[in-house]
Amino acid sequence: MLPGPLRTALNCVLAAAAALLPALAATTPAAARTADFAAACPAGGFVSQHFHSGHNGVDIANDVGTPIYAVGDGEVTISGYTGDYGQWIRILHPDGRISEYGHMSRRDVSVGDRVVAGQQIALMGAEGNSTGPHLHLRIWGDQSTSYGIDPEAYLAERGVVLPCTPGSGPRPKQLVYPAESGRVVSARSADGRLEVFAAGADGVHHAWQQEANGSWSAWEPLGGPGSAELAIAPNADGRLEMFALNGSTFQHRWQLSPSGGWSNWETFGGGGKDTAAGVNADGRIEVYASGPVGLMHRYQVAPNGGWSEWEPTGGGPADSRVEMEKSPDGRLEVFALGGSTFQHQYQTAPNGGWSPWDTFGGGGHDLTADHNADGRLEVFASGPVGVFHKYQTGPTSWSQWEPAGGPADSQLTSERTADGRVEVFAMNGNTAMHTWQTAANAPYSDWAAFGTGGTEVTATTNADGRIEIFGTSQAGTYHTWQTGFTTWSDWTWVNNTAGPALN
Repeated sequence: MLPGPLRTALNCVLAAAAALLPALAATTPAAARTADFAAACPAGGFVSQHFHSGHNGVDIANDVGTPIYAVGDGEVTISGYTGDYGQWIRILHPDGRISEYGHMSRRDVSVGDRVVAGQQIALMGAEGNSTGPHLHLRIWGDQSTSYGIDPEAYLAERGVVLPCTPGSGPRPKQLVYPAESGRVVSARSADGRLEVFAAGADGVHHAWQQEANGSWSAWEPLGGPGSAELAIAPNADGRLEMFALNGSTFQHRWQLSPSGGWSNWETFGGGGKDTAAGVNADGRIEVYASGPVGLMHRYQVAPNGGWSEWEPTGGGPADSRVEMEKSPDGRLEVFALGGSTFQHQYQTAPNGGWSPWDTFGGGGHDLTADHNADGRLEVFASGPVGVFHKYQTGPTSWSQWEPAGGPADSQLTSERTADGRVEVFAMNGNTAMHTWQTAANAPYSDWAAFGTGGTEVTATTNADGRIEIFGTSQAGTYHTWQTGFTTWSDWTWVNNTAGPALN
């Protein structure tokens, strides 16, 4: 991509700019930690064991089924099962600390969910190595340390003294972040199983995990528009809804029940170039689509409900690539990249109206948008000299475009690691590479290869927090997944079969 004011300079000094990429990337500023938060009571009960050198945490004992609450605002980075802990959860907080909860009988949140202080996240249990029902609560002061800090002292500094009585009352809704759109898309069903859709010339194909974090079904042809651009979003009741757009038609289909079977295709609009879908703060899905006269949008008039008519958005780049993200306060933001311009539009309030389109940079090939651990949005765009990125420096302010290296004219996708770091994946016809933040809110690593070249790529997250990547080519659809949180599987066919080919 050749963003705005950098375009002329880069055309003149391309070689010099390439030589400076490592130094520029190393000096990208990390956001300062926010002030410590006021904590919430994690659970009712009595302290059965305190923190000490042989016990990394504090135990709060009570009956099986006792509600467990997040001690502060943050994002769920782990929600899964492990042998010694049973069901467990980790939450990354704005101050960089991590709270960890173990031995639960039930988990109510998934990886990527935004939670608020005092929000119920689980029920107490006695799973794993446990002599009775209790919450084992740990607080990690730094993600690189091997032993936590005293949770009782940490909570007391923030106004909560154990034992404590949890608060009550309504809680803000969790933020639902948009899934990456493109010719291959993936999202989790309500039961945690990943579903993946790839749009071949003969229509859309579908595969799904047979259990959360598990093996994959065979590919199933679904029909629908051929060679389509896809978007997927959850309804307020957890049912996934799929949107498919090509040059002559726009169709959609939806799950008939959470994690259940799917409806037939229904007409959603006329043809266009690209589409993206996101969820408003009140749970209503909103869909954007680009075409020769700019961008249009359509939205649910009520959660799980019917749809508005298509409405103009006031402009936007014609025939552009489109992605959505969500600001920390719940407002949707839309990024539209054309061959000669990059523009941006955002809700002026959660569930509200939209700003005018503003200039965001120069033209390019493809884009991806994500959010840092502290909630700030980050946008990547590719072009003939590689990948550039731009990030929020405040709620409404942005950095300048900065070169990030990487493959030229690549398809882009991004996802969050379990510890809150943004990871970016880029694929062109020759190679597939990725780069990742070296710490939460921090600069990025060098690019590393992860697969062969192809035509489209998307990233998603398993129920246990491991990233899974799907890449398409003229031969079929591949995937790779984290075998730990820093190691990856081989680049292989989904379910050991080639699946849909995408040119």
